Amino acid sequence: MDNKKIKIIIIDDEQLARSIIKKYLEPYQDIEIAAECANGFEGIKAVNELSPDLIFLDIQMPKLTGFEMLELLDKKPAIIFTTAFDQYAIKAFEVNAVDYLLKPFPQARLDEALKKAKAQIESAVTEAPQIENLIRHNEANIEYIDRIIIKDGSKISIVQTDSIKCIEAQDDYVMVYSDEGKFLKQKTMKFFEDHLNPKEFIRIHRSYIVKIQEIKQIELLEKESYQVKLKDGKTLPVSKNGYSRLKVVLSN
Repeated sequence: MDNKKIKIIIIDDEQLARSIIKKYLEPYQDIEIAAECANGFEGIKAVNELSPDLIFLDIQMPKLTGFEMLELLDKKPAIIFTTAFDQYAIKAFEVNAVDYLLKPFPQARLDEALKKAKAQIESAVTEAPQIENLIRHNEANIEYIDRIIIKDGSKISIVQTDSIKCIEAQDDYVMVYSDEGKFLKQKTMKFFEDHLNPKEFIRIHRSYIVKIQEIKQIELLEKESYQVKLKDGKTLPVSKNGYSRLKVVLSN
């Protein structure tokens, strides 16, 4: 890379894991460790501010998972994942040709992954499509979500699904209405319909998903035309399919 050092950020909540990676990187004169981060919040800030060429990213972190962090990054650098996932979950990485280090890993395995990453950086080939597929694969394996991570400028909000009142479709985004306020999220209604617990949420219209406990009453507007009134006074339209779903849920 014409004597330019490769800028690296290590993101892992375990100090020992970060120390091992740093030790393994010591022989490399062409590498600069620009930062090390103990959680996903620090990781997002460091990546966006320092624009590294490569990150070592742990998947299982308590505040933000590696996948949640990736979804919020403005620009994704080359990535070597570090993970304690089992062999079944590892197939997702292999199918998408994304390199990973399965903990605990030896020096030789890091050397191999780093060689691959360097070639990718030098050729300026992006692995963005593989990363997006990996995120989608991870989402598909989650039965029900219990929180939504939302980035608005430099602010990151974690909205617990328990606090959500309703979700409204807005083109390629959704507006999430919760006890903490409203938040715009770039996700589809289909995603939330599939990943919110159907015992707690119901899709009443192509544009609305509602928390069942927030429904105060169903109102007839005219023949076969209904709306729901929420506890906070908000009224939302109900489609024919939505009304059929509501009748089933509310009769149980």
